[in-house]
Amino acid sequence: MSTTMRFMDVALEEARLAAERGEVPVGAVIVHRGEIVARCGNLTRATSDVTAHAEVVAIRSAGEMLGSERLCECDLYVTLEPCVMCAAAISFARIRRLYFGAEDAKGGGVVNGVRFFDSATCHHRPEVYSGFSEKAAETMLKSFFAERRQR
Repeated sequence: MSTTMRFMDVALEEARLAAERGEVPVGAVIVHRGEIVARCGNLTRATSDVTAHAEVVAIRSAGEMLGSERLCECDLYVTLEPCVMCAAAISFARIRRLYFGAEDAKGGGVVNGVRFFDSATCHHRPEVYSGFSEKAAETMLKSFFAERRQR
């Protein structure tokens, strides 16, 4: 198994755990020099905080762990295309590489929507790679929302 897929599997596990808590199943992992320094799923409901997306919580944790707001040597693995808020946080944190699973045609801000990293005002653009564990992430999200609609 490739290193990328290993980290995406951890992100998928965090997404699964988020779904079990009733959160939208999105998981994120931050890797520094080959080691996981932060991992989490969405926490918006648990914390009553709309900014507690998996990516933002992981960036906060990694910054605390590494003692820096700049995560220049870090890579982020996330199950869903980041929204604009998360894309901005990724840029401000100077994340080196972004790997994500499923695209988000409605709420994405990287390859869909405003395409934040393509903006002239974006200060830092990470390398972006998409489509990792895409089907697994899509299936988890679709199942989560289908179950909610049946209630």
